[in-house]
Amino acid sequence: MANIAEGFGTKSDVEFVRFLSIAIRSAFELQSHLYVAIDIGYIDQKRFDELDTLASDCINLSKGLIRYLNEKNE
Repeated sequence: MANIAEGFGTKSDVEFVRFLSIAIRSAFELQSHLYVAIDIGYIDQKRFDELDTLASDCINLSKGLIRYLNEKNE
């Protein structure tokens, strides 16, 4: 969320896309941490599924916004 806010604050679509890309990579990193958390018993399968779905939703929404911004500037 912080990367998205920082990118939005730049007032430049190119920079915003760059920060959205960073946010996407951070969400993928979070998903890898979820696998560790379930493997060592910190979370159960239900919680893993919930959080993994939320992370995937954020990734997909961010990718959609990147597509929109890129098309807008073509």
